[in-house]
Amino acid sequence: MREEAAPAEETSEEATEEAAEEPAGPTYVASTALPFLEYPPNLAGYVGDVGFDPFRFSDFLPMDFLREAEIKHGRITMLALVGFAAVDLGYRIYPTPEAYEGLTSVTAHDALVEYGAMGQLFLWIAIAESLSSIAVIQMLNGSGREPGDFGLDPVGFLTGDAEADADMKLKEITHCRLAMMAFSGMVTQAVLTQGPFPYV
Repeated sequence: MREEAAPAEETSEEATEEAAEEPAGPTYVASTALPFLEYPPNLAGYVGDVGFDPFRFSDFLPMDFLREAEIKHGRITMLALVGFAAVDLGYRIYPTPEAYEGLTSVTAHDALVEYGAMGQLFLWIAIAESLSSIAVIQMLNGSGREPGDFGLDPVGFLTGDAEADADMKLKEITHCRLAMMAFSGMVTQAVLTQGPFPYV
């Protein structure tokens, strides 16, 4: 009887070992920014990752493309924020055309469309976008280029030290995100108050 029981015991031990070797099922990881949602795994490894992707764009679009778009829009918005406030603080490029006298940041749009300045702006932006798309396509094809990197660092913010560069990139993406939120609020407040900066 003991000889017959031995194979059963061995089989039991083998089953236990196999069960231990089998990988555990998927575990739920909560997003840092939105703890009621699951963490989007494709965000891992990117500077400034706080798990914020409520629409899960990272599930079906390349992360490098998404990061490129975020940095580009953030940089443009940082410039726009300063320019929008500067106009309403009275700063002008001289000589100012007579048609532009007395314009605010809010009223400037319609006037510039009427006089054709927006058409020129659209043309130059379209050219810049067309040229920059070459770098983006090369990046998506594996060139090794990092999102947002156009080799333009005249002040020398990036030193070559990995830790210091990561910190500087974190500062940039944080300011990009803040500027996008702030610009939306500032334009809304400017339209509602029709007043000068700070639009209160």
